[in-house]
Amino acid sequence: MGNNILGVRNILAAVVVAGLGASPLRAEEGNFLTNMFKYGGTTVPPSQPADSEPPYCPTVTVPEGGAAIQVYGGRSGDGANLRHQITLGRVARECNRLQDGTLSVKVGVEGQVLLGPVGAPGRFEAPVSFAIKVGDKAIVARQRRVAIQVPAGQAQGLFSLVEDNLIVPAAMSQNYDIEVRLGAAPKAVAAPKNRKASPTSEERVATPAKETAE
Repeated sequence: MGNNILGVRNILAAVVVAGLGASPLRAEEGNFLTNMFKYGGTTVPPSQPADSEPPYCPTVTVPEGGAAIQVYGGRSGDGANLRHQITLGRVARECNRLQDGTLSVKVGVEGQVLLGPVGAPGRFEAPVSFAIKVGDKAIVARQRRVAIQVPAGQAQGLFSLVEDNLIVPAAMSQNYDIEVRLGAAPKAVAAPKNRKASPTSEERVATPAKETAE
């Protein structure tokens, strides 16, 4: 068992060193925990009529640098000094249109923690952030900290998380992105509201002037 764990850690160290200069990662699309995630239970409910106009539901993206976190016990970037690495794996999303025209987005993610050559089993936390973005601005942003346990004698631990009720305003329901990353959530800005139209020249003429007391 000890030799196997040591082998996994050495492989991880080599992967980390080789991957530090790699291109940005994109989360793998998947359907994990299908029944629980999609139907809210362990059984599949009776089929329902298909929505003639399904809502726009873009693929979940992971920004550059947001797919992994490495913690070192010495010089950063040296695989031999790696304590542990947390990485994202498969993701899934579901988008439902509400009665007021807004969308409710549900996002699920799987990930893992791998021990490095100088790491030790124990409890770890993965900071997972979710965001709904329009252009380069986040209109919804949340962060969840997921506990991960690596048992004694093991070199890795797995986690999964589902975040629900990420609301997309109706006016943006055809032009938004879903983002997941490890680390701090981006700062959310208020979604722009529809401005009241300025009165036309005819409306201004038709509106009587307010009388003032003499």
